[in-house]
Amino acid sequence: MPSDDCTDEGPPLGESDAEDLLHGICFKTGPPRTVGVELEWLVHDLRSPESAVPARRLTEAFGTLRTLRLNSALTFEPGGQLELSSAPAGSLMECVTTTAADLDTVRPVLRAAGLALAGIGQDPWHSPDRMLREPRYDAMETYLDRIGPAGRAMMRTTASIQVCLDAGHEEPGPLGYARRWQLAHLLGAVLVAAFANSSVREGAPTGWRSTRQALWSELDPARTGAPAPRHEPRAGWAAHALDAPVMCVRAPRGPWAVPEGLTFREWIRSGVPRPPLRADLDYHLTTLFPPVRPRGHLELRMIDAQPGEDGWMVPLAVTTALFDDPEASETVYRAVKPLAETAGALPAPHNPLWVNAARYGLADPELHSAAIAAFAAAREALPRIGATPAVQEAVAAFTERYVVPGRCPADDQRIPVTGKDLRP
Repeated sequence: MPSDDCTDEGPPLGESDAEDLLHGICFKTGPPRTVGVELEWLVHDLRSPESAVPARRLTEAFGTLRTLRLNSALTFEPGGQLELSSAPAGSLMECVTTTAADLDTVRPVLRAAGLALAGIGQDPWHSPDRMLREPRYDAMETYLDRIGPAGRAMMRTTASIQVCLDAGHEEPGPLGYARRWQLAHLLGAVLVAAFANSSVREGAPTGWRSTRQALWSELDPARTGAPAPRHEPRAGWAAHALDAPVMCVRAPRGPWAVPEGLTFREWIRSGVPRPPLRADLDYHLTTLFPPVRPRGHLELRMIDAQPGEDGWMVPLAVTTALFDDPEASETVYRAVKPLAETAGALPAPHNPLWVNAARYGLADPELHSAAIAAFAAAREALPRIGATPAVQEAVAAFTERYVVPGRCPADDQRIPVTGKDLRP
């Protein structure tokens, strides 16, 4: 979570300076070596998950959690969601092991407070008040309220799994950064579909397998969309970031300004309400939420939180195998490349491919076929990248339960309380 400190000093930022910075920091190239994961969880009452948890209980439990010694960074989202962000790990299994150990430390503390972590992409019962009262979230809510109600729902009721991978080689090829960028935006739709796990909101089915992804698609396209696919990745991202609206202008005291229709490029040129600094550009980048965010590494943000204590390991393992094993990467690229025709000219997640993934999951025949090929390639690659038998078995079980028959975890969700089956 970015700091709300806004006492930064330095010279005003020029337009060419901003472009140079973005070109230099968005894709840091080299051999893919590290992997990380960010796990968001809903926090529910242990015995009565359909009952809203008072903010006081969450605040007390979170205070205890802050005293724990963890390898991961522990933060909290506006609606009381808990997030663990792993440190960059040298291998898939290092990431799995250290993150699992942190979860083993966190869960007993919550259990003692009568709380539990819930791996669901969209809270099926609650729409809680915002817990975090900080200038960043005040400004974000003001900005998003201008667009519609989806912003508050996204902030307060959603949870995801974000997989972080190195950008890749400078040179072309299966592990080159340009190929990995393209792969992320095509395979990303397959990951949305396969791991969709949010078909219920406020006690009723929504008609989407991934309601969380549908909510993101309702937000400002300039902030939540990818750059146009025709652009070279560095140039495309730099232009996209500078031409995106400024969410807020930080201030040392009082509320932050929330300008209307001011892009970062226009802010640089006008210098109003004050000239932006390098720190303002850094902060602006944290307020952009595309499905794949280049932060030196690639942050894949499209996967719903998964059911079960260890369900998060499957998307982490599958995604890492498909990106970092050269043979699997080449195989899956050939499998998903035809999806570009369905995607068309619109950027993710607002194109037909991504909309189909969120609405239908693997019931979509084209996405189902691509998922079969992707999971087969991942299963072959997992031993090569050092995955343990337990991780391989978890991926195999998920494949047989969901991928082969064209299902996703959302197909197992039921309408809360009534228990009515949601499957079509």
